Amino acid sequence: MFDTLKRRTFLQAVVAVAASTTFGCSDEDTPTDQGGRYFPQSVCSGDPRPDSVVLWVRAVDPDKVGADLTVRLEVSTRDDFSALVLDKKDLTARAATDNTLSVKVTNLSARTPYYYRFTYEKDGKRYTTNTGRTKTAPAAGDDVAVKFAFASCQDFIGRYYNTWQRLVQLNEDLDFVVFLGDYIYETTGDQSFQSGAGRSVIFSEPASALPQGSGVTAFLAANSVSNYRDLYKTFRSDKQLQAVHERYPFIVIWDDHEFSDDSWGSHATYEDGKTDENSEARKRNSEQAFFEYIPLDLSTGNDGAIDVGAIPRYPDTHIYRSFDYGRNVKLVVLDYRTFRPDHIIPEDAYPAAVAVDQATLTAVLASQPDPVKQAFQSDTFAYVNIDDAGYAQQKTVLQQVYVAQAQKAGLSQAAASEKAVTWVKGNVSLFYVNQVLQQAGASALVVSPVGKPRGVAFVHMGKSSLFNIQGSRYVVVKDTFDLYSAVKFQASQGASENVLGAAQETWFQQTVREASQTWKIVVSSTSLSALIWDLRDKADVADPTLRQRFYFCADQWDGFPTKKKMLLGSLKQSVNNALFISGDIHASFASVEEGVPTLTTPAITSSSIKGLAGLAVMAAGYSEGSSVYRYVITEMEKTLQSANPNLRFAEGDANGFVVLEVKGDEALATFHLIPGSEVNKDYSKRSPEELSTKAFSKTFRVKAGDIQAV
Repeated sequence: MFDTLKRRTFLQAVVAVAASTTFGCSDEDTPTDQGGRYFPQSVCSGDPRPDSVVLWVRAVDPDKVGADLTVRLEVSTRDDFSALVLDKKDLTARAATDNTLSVKVTNLSARTPYYYRFTYEKDGKRYTTNTGRTKTAPAAGDDVAVKFAFASCQDFIGRYYNTWQRLVQLNEDLDFVVFLGDYIYETTGDQSFQSGAGRSVIFSEPASALPQGSGVTAFLAANSVSNYRDLYKTFRSDKQLQAVHERYPFIVIWDDHEFSDDSWGSHATYEDGKTDENSEARKRNSEQAFFEYIPLDLSTGNDGAIDVGAIPRYPDTHIYRSFDYGRNVKLVVLDYRTFRPDHIIPEDAYPAAVAVDQATLTAVLASQPDPVKQAFQSDTFAYVNIDDAGYAQQKTVLQQVYVAQAQKAGLSQAAASEKAVTWVKGNVSLFYVNQVLQQAGASALVVSPVGKPRGVAFVHMGKSSLFNIQGSRYVVVKDTFDLYSAVKFQASQGASENVLGAAQETWFQQTVREASQTWKIVVSSTSLSALIWDLRDKADVADPTLRQRFYFCADQWDGFPTKKKMLLGSLKQSVNNALFISGDIHASFASVEEGVPTLTTPAITSSSIKGLAGLAVMAAGYSEGSSVYRYVITEMEKTLQSANPNLRFAEGDANGFVVLEVKGDEALATFHLIPGSEVNKDYSKRSPEELSTKAFSKTFRVKAGDIQAV
């Protein structure tokens, strides 16, 4: 009888000999298990189609920094690579693209799992990646169920990817994963939303980044290609993220943080209107890194290594695309950020500035019932033309106060004076003006509203101060904002809300109308669920100006209400079984908007909507014991659902993802959730049971244009 150790050694030797005999490999050709040093971001696959998929790797050699590296790609129908369908030995991971490599593999069989690995040879030894698994789409006409997960928002700083670990733990047989945006976050530690110990991002070239904030709140925002590359490299160093990439192909679209928070086109919004933050160079830098690190099929159909340099950059970017999954699913992926206009209310809008004058307001209200008309006749909506000679003293005070406030916000005296000239003119709201005059000690200059015209100013939409997201991108008064957006939409012939841009809009409408698949699933990075705080009947809210309806976020589709209504109405009328999937808002929602079902996934790791909104409410001066805090935060889900009866499900304080199984006659959506309080704990170092006990789920059936709990 063999000694145990010797017997194991003997059997291993037999296996090695058998393997070399079967595949004709020498011992030198056998890959080692030390590939992590040369492939630090592991592998991933993307954009699967019935006959193709894109495979990705980054190959580095610490001894050859800045050099191109030659790698080999093997693709097999078996995980032991005994049935190769592709063996390419001359691929190049180029230093010019940060040694990343995306390879489009074609001539594959439909709805088939494939295994792949990359290898790098050095000094006679071969170093290999972990084995990746991908899966092609069903063939056209195949009547099969399609099952996939969708997710968004995976901040890294101080947070752990427990939700990705949970997805792998569930061992779901998924066809793919849709990532809806905010794959990275462009900042290194913005304390307004990024906090926690243990995880950080360090730029290798900090001098090329954009400094933001000051003192203890200072942080850096990515600006150069190097900065953006550092983000992807750091995020993809996480083993849980690597594991889910190794297991499933991804279909990815960007949102804002791949470039800049709350961005539109090539415009950032850090300064809230204090300066012009347009930077096409920065936008193109962000796209360069995105195209290097995300496996996308944006080619014309040719196989082999994808030339990242040939992919068009802003303003010619074109990453919206569609996927056919057999008979039942047409997946239409939209780009919400690249072509959209600015937020309807400028961040630097002067609260007193009248946006809808009396003539326009009268015309808009002509078809409205008398109570609505009467509401706009109150003194609150009175205004005057501050340029009239009789108001010269008032104008001087207003400009002085404006300059002082602008300087306090960080503008130079010259810049503040220039903006004062731009904004403090024309029709201004007495509701705001008289408050400013009183606070400035000029009560004798207060103007009576009696007999004055009525109109809607930015202050009536929630804009109470200069250079602020409140009343522009967040917490906007719904009714006055809807009125103004409709007026602006008509005046601009729709340009003010042309979210998708003309070319994408035409493509989208044609694609969904011509689709023959049972389900038309539209991918939008931002949510279409109407998120409204209705405080009109809350008598215990002391401030009467708060007893109104508010949109929580005007950066998502609620910020383009006219276009949103038209888009959803068009789909309801002309497209059967349309379904939106979306993310961005860090919460779980299921709702039916204008007759179209929409599902919103929570964040993978980013702070929940309750956490972020709670900080904002307290910063505004409302304590945790206040009625405002209770309605807006503690009872957030109840408040949102009461304001939107079509909101079937709301969960504002959990991280997670959604698994959607689409069949011929229905779709089942399961929200897999983990309490937001767990995101700062690293469950990869704990037993699997600990994570399982924290997780919970909720399933809904989407059928015949409706959503119901199962």
